[in-house]
Amino acid sequence: MKTRRDFVRLATAAAVVGTVRSSSAAAPEGSRADERAYWSRTAIRLADPVLGALAQRRLKATMPVEAGNSADRPLYTHLEALGRLLAGLAPWLELGGDATPEGAERARLAALARAGIDAATDPKSPDFLNFSKGRQPLVDAAFLAQAMLRAPTELWKKLEPRVQANLVAALKSSRPIPAGENNWKLFATTVEVALQRCGEKRDEARLFEGLSKHRDWYVGDGFYGDGPEFHWDYYNAFVIQPMLLEALDIVGDEAPEWKTFRGKVRERFTRFAAIQERLIAADGSFPVIGRSIAYRCGAFQGLALAALRHLLPADVTPAQTRAALTSVIRRTLEASGTFDSNGWLRIGLAGHQPGLGETYISTGSLYLCSFALLPLGLPVADAFWSTPAARTTWEKVWSGENLPADHAIKSPR
Repeated sequence: MKTRRDFVRLATAAAVVGTVRSSSAAAPEGSRADERAYWSRTAIRLADPVLGALAQRRLKATMPVEAGNSADRPLYTHLEALGRLLAGLAPWLELGGDATPEGAERARLAALARAGIDAATDPKSPDFLNFSKGRQPLVDAAFLAQAMLRAPTELWKKLEPRVQANLVAALKSSRPIPAGENNWKLFATTVEVALQRCGEKRDEARLFEGLSKHRDWYVGDGFYGDGPEFHWDYYNAFVIQPMLLEALDIVGDEAPEWKTFRGKVRERFTRFAAIQERLIAADGSFPVIGRSIAYRCGAFQGLALAALRHLLPADVTPAQTRAALTSVIRRTLEASGTFDSNGWLRIGLAGHQPGLGETYISTGSLYLCSFALLPLGLPVADAFWSTPAARTTWEKVWSGENLPADHAIKSPR
C-alpha cells in the first residue's frame, strides 16, 4: 500500500460494505445468485479480520491466539492465517475487480492482501512474520506460495518490486527447514515451484523429492499414503492431491516420467473427488475421522479444486458439487460459537470445540477452511454457478433412486 491515504480509503470502504454485510452468515435463499452471494459473504467474513489487521500492521497486536499448545503457537499462527486464507481465496481474487458489488469486494480484498503481504515480509514491520524459525513455517510458506500460484496477477505481478523481493527472500528463508517423511515433502516442492515461477533458481532436490516420494506412496483407488503408510484422515485433500496436481502443472512436461505421473495424478484426483462428494451427507455433515478435523470444510479441498479445474468425474455434475459444498460450508461455519465476538475463528468443527484441536492447532491454522471456497474462482457463467440445483449422490441414493454401483479405479504406481 503506497500511502496512508490509500489505506484510509480502503478502511472507509470496508466500513461501508460492513454495514451491508451485517447478515453475512445468513443462509442462501435458494437461487443460484443467492448461493454465490452467500459464498462471497463467507469469504469476506473470513478475510476481513485477518487482512484488515495485517494491512494496518496490527495482526500480532489484535489476533487472538487460541491454541492446543499456547507455549509456541504464537510463533507460527499469524503466518498460518495469512497463507491459508489466501490459498483458499486466491482464485476468487484472481478474477479481479469489476463493476458488480462482488467485483468491488474482490478488488478491495486483493488490495488488502497485497498490503498484508508487504507487512508480513518487510523486516521493518511489526508484523514481519516468521518464515524460518522452528519447523512449522515451511508449511505456511508453502500455503502462501500456493496462493501466489493460484493468483499470479493479483498476488504476485501487482506487488511492488520491493515487496516481491521481500517475499522471495521470505520464501527462501524456509529452505533450511527439513521436510519430514510425509506430506511435508510437498510443502518444500510447492515453495520451489513458486520460486521458479517468480524467476528464481529452484532447489532441484527439494522440488522433485516431493514428487518422487508421493509417486511411490500411492496406495490405490485415488489415495496416497501420508508417508509410506496410509492414514485415514483428510490430508489427501488438505495437502497431498492439490499440491501434487499444481506442481505437475508446471514441471510435468520437463521429463517423460513426470508427464506420465501427471496423467496418473489427474486420473486419481478425479476419482478422489468422486469419493469426497459421496462423503457429504444431506445436512452437510461428514465422517469425523483423523487429525486436523478443526480445519472444518477445508477437508473438501479436493472436491472444490476438482470443480474449479473442471476435473469432476462424469457422474458428478457441477450443480450437485455446488450443493454438496454449500451444505458442508453452512454446517461447519454457521454453527454457534464458530466465530468469536470480533469475527475470529475458534477451534472446533461444529461450533467451539477446543478439545478437537491438536497441539499444533491454533487460531491461524483454522483459516484452512477457506479452501472449500475455491470454486468462487469460476465466473458466474460457469456451469458450477449457472446450472439449476441438483441432488447430491448421498441424497439420490438415500431417497431410493436407482444409481449405478461405485467402483475403484485401477491406477498402478
